[in-house]
Amino acid sequence: MGNADTKLNFRKAVVQLTSKSQPIDASDESFWDQFWSETVTNVQDVFALVPGAEIRALREESPNNLATLVYKAVEKLVKIVDSSCRTQREQQTALNCSRLLTRVLPYMLEEPEWHSFFWSSLPAASENDSVPLAQSLINAICDLLFCPDFTVVSTKRSGPERAEELSSLDSCEYIWAGGVGFARSPARSAQHEAARAELLRLLLTCCSETVYKPAAQAATHHNKWIAYLTSPENRHALPLFTSLLNTVCSYDPVGLGLPYNHLLFADTLEPLVEVALQVLIVTLDHDTSNVVNEDSDERLPDNLFINYLSRIHRDEDFQFALRGVTRLLNNPLQQTYLPNSSKKVALHQELLVLFWKMCDYNKKFMYYVLKSSDVLEVLVPILYHLNDSRADQSRVGLMHIGVFILLLLSGERNFGVRLNKPYTATVPMDIPVFTGTHADLLVVVFHKIITTGHQRLQPLFDCLLTILVNVSPYLKTLSMVSSTKLLHLLEAFSTPWFLFSRPHHHHLVFFLLEMFNNMIQYQFDGNSNLVYTIIRKRGVFHALANLPHEHAAIARSLAAARAPPAALPRSRSAESVAEAAMEGSRPAQPAEPGTLNATLPDTPAIATMTERESAHPPAREQLLPRRDGDGEDRSPERARVAQKEGLRVGAEAGGAGEAEWRPSGEWVSSWRGRLPLQTIMRLLQVLVPQVEKICIDKGLTDESEILRFLQHGTLVGLLPVPHPILIRKYQANAGTAAWFRTYMWGVIYIRNVDPPIWYDTDVKLFEIQRV
Repeated sequence: MGNADTKLNFRKAVVQLTSKSQPIDASDESFWDQFWSETVTNVQDVFALVPGAEIRALREESPNNLATLVYKAVEKLVKIVDSSCRTQREQQTALNCSRLLTRVLPYMLEEPEWHSFFWSSLPAASENDSVPLAQSLINAICDLLFCPDFTVVSTKRSGPERAEELSSLDSCEYIWAGGVGFARSPARSAQHEAARAELLRLLLTCCSETVYKPAAQAATHHNKWIAYLTSPENRHALPLFTSLLNTVCSYDPVGLGLPYNHLLFADTLEPLVEVALQVLIVTLDHDTSNVVNEDSDERLPDNLFINYLSRIHRDEDFQFALRGVTRLLNNPLQQTYLPNSSKKVALHQELLVLFWKMCDYNKKFMYYVLKSSDVLEVLVPILYHLNDSRADQSRVGLMHIGVFILLLLSGERNFGVRLNKPYTATVPMDIPVFTGTHADLLVVVFHKIITTGHQRLQPLFDCLLTILVNVSPYLKTLSMVSSTKLLHLLEAFSTPWFLFSRPHHHHLVFFLLEMFNNMIQYQFDGNSNLVYTIIRKRGVFHALANLPHEHAAIARSLAAARAPPAALPRSRSAESVAEAAMEGSRPAQPAEPGTLNATLPDTPAIATMTERESAHPPAREQLLPRRDGDGEDRSPERARVAQKEGLRVGAEAGGAGEAEWRPSGEWVSSWRGRLPLQTIMRLLQVLVPQVEKICIDKGLTDESEILRFLQHGTLVGLLPVPHPILIRKYQANAGTAAWFRTYMWGVIYIRNVDPPIWYDTDVKLFEIQRV
């Protein structure tokens, strides 16, 4: 009964506050104490008892009282820190203050006029001690995150008189978990984990000013909260960063591996890991290097979190971080004989953002990942999620981040080399059964995405094919299944009506031809399956060489289609007959109606995301002929023609410009002559007569005999001089940075539903839609 009474008293205080039009005196302690001294038992109660509409009404009608409420709550936290938060009562009060602030802050951050309030000092502060309210709040939260007997286990002898002063405590001795830079693994306590999670949730809320800026402003917006939290002025910056990283990377959801133990015991660690991961990626998103403060024209201090992340260099630290990320990424994929018997965590979206940031800010970490087959432990879960999400429009963001990570990795030779490792299916996936390598898995999944994915994935096609081109020079052998899939893509992309229906569809053909050329020139010996499939499908190449470019023929091709112009043609060849999918797999499902979905910016064009680099040492480079890569003439003259024709590369959003697109004969001629068909045509010229002769002489209808012939054949001296290998390496750019920021906050918004921190506030960075 007592609990109901305290809720009633708390609710009465809220009603009193919102109904008084006169300012309530800040010194009326008995009134203000009602908000945090009562034992409101959890954050859900605070959200229920303080409705959003009442906070808004308070903000509009009695802003003084809202200001006093927030300042009194922060002041209370500061006082608790000053007395070192030793008693149970103070700890409860600290949690109540943080719950109330978590509830109220979003309604202040959504209103630009309130932003300066947090950066002005407390009314009670003397002249020389004027610390802005936001800084006081962050300092207090960080002090409390390393508070013995509240959020960390005390290392000193017990008893209040022996407790350490919080203000002078060395928090580096109290890092939450062993791992990077900290060898000891402190004892776990469910109570401490729960308290940390609540304080981190408030910290995450403080950092969320970004979601109330439109995307264009968010790119240049200086988030002072994050800047202060990660600056040298925060004495806890290093232990906090280390605690967050180690908490995430040491988490093992399965633990002892006893079946069903997650149903018997509540896991207090998972909520902490989730919010720690979210705080970590949000703070790493605010790169202040070389940024000038708009208010004072001074260079901003570096973000120490990014600085620390970029300076990790020991192999054992890399191994710890990579193991942690791959353990959690692979967790939802693990198969057990007993249904639902082991715990599944849903952290993969935030983990992929963290992995991206780690590779982006610490190149040594990326090279470590690629040094061994460990990279495949990242590849397989990414391909699993790509394949599983391909029909679900609420997971388009997940599809993008998976592809962006593979694009980043594909710029390194080692990634292509690692793909040659044989693949043993451990996860049931809705793809055709094949025997082969991880490269085959990559091709088969990409084919599935392109041919059966949601239409909103079309802007990713350039990216998918760029990844395949980047790895192609290193693929020793492709299976018959994946060779057939690649030829099916070429067949689909090279139908005249598809080529002519959008200004940049021909790029897809250039990418595929470049991939085939790389494999024929550099990996001919092991790729008899691919060569055989090219011979069987030789008509596709002859048709490309004779592509119509007269105006009437183009018009006929477009009229003949009478299909939605942006859709991918379905091949009518035998390969597209229903194939047996892996046992135990389920087809990719569309989004459940009503699923919340955050909007995303347009996919950056591949030309802005990548830069071309030669994969050869400089000496060899001079011996190789130059060539053009993706069918885009780089001459200024061509650029002018392209502008005139409205050639909008990569903007497959189907905007107004696309609708008016009309292909011309000159446009087709401008790229048709540059299709890199010479190598393949030479291969066909040499091998087709030989294969036909074998078939006639031996009366063969069996392909194994032909494959055996091709395996032992050689084209040395018969093909054109090998072209240089061009790799399109990912380059950091404003478009991708904006995309990641929006995606990350969209994920965090949707994942924080209990309590719903930002729900029903005026978010501007993205829109929330229901599927």
